[in-house]
Amino acid sequence: MAGLFDKQADVYLDARPTYPKEWYSKLAVLTPHHTLAWDVGTGNGQAALSVAEHYEQVIGTDVSESQLQRAMLHPRVRYAHTPLSITDDELIALVGGEDSVDLVTVAQAVHWFDLPKLYNLVSRVLKKPGGVFAVWCYNDIEVDPTFDPIMKRFHDTTLPFWDKNAQYVFDGYKTLPFPFESVGFGSEGNPLPLDIPKQLSFEGFLKMLRSWSAVTTAKDQGVDLLPEKVVKEFEGAWGGSKLVRSVSYKAFMLAGKVRLRSL
Repeated sequence: MAGLFDKQADVYLDARPTYPKEWYSKLAVLTPHHTLAWDVGTGNGQAALSVAEHYEQVIGTDVSESQLQRAMLHPRVRYAHTPLSITDDELIALVGGEDSVDLVTVAQAVHWFDLPKLYNLVSRVLKKPGGVFAVWCYNDIEVDPTFDPIMKRFHDTTLPFWDKNAQYVFDGYKTLPFPFESVGFGSEGNPLPLDIPKQLSFEGFLKMLRSWSAVTTAKDQGVDLLPEKVVKEFEGAWGGSKLVRSVSYKAFMLAGKVRLRSL
């Protein structure tokens, strides 16, 4: 997935929903200390900035240089490019060392990673027993009973162009392996359902669709999934291109601590 979001980095920056502030407050309550956090797959830094409201320093890492070039600055956030060539030990040193991190977050991205490798890294850097690892994602948008079936039909047209790992998202992370001890925010096989309310313009809605990796992949293969006919159908069901709608993104979270082996 290293270059999957490079081409649409600008669109991605202003198309995605903002995660509610209370998510970060509730996660921060779970960690005894608030010295260091690591936001993995930070992208444009949206989650890192909110984590920084609760932690003294946040390291935001990403394999995509183009995403990091557009990352939002914050005095307590330090961004770092982590190429695929970086070793596990180099990455752990970059983040702060073993047993050094209070909170690790992965927003809308954990499904793209080599999970055993990531989980090993997280287990090494998290403080024991207090460090917390949280991942979340959203997979749907609800507008109204007229609009939603049209959205479902469009989503079906994108299915051949998604990376196979996107199936975790379609499943709402219910099938995502997550071998960590539950802290009450979902557990393996049983993610916590959440809503992300948003005031969304029709232009913003189209930008969101264009930021999907499947839409970009299809375009690279000569397939336009958003021709004028589809856009017009969306526009009619939306209520016109000038209307701002109250929508809800359907999200889900898993959070846990490293399972400590009994002696």
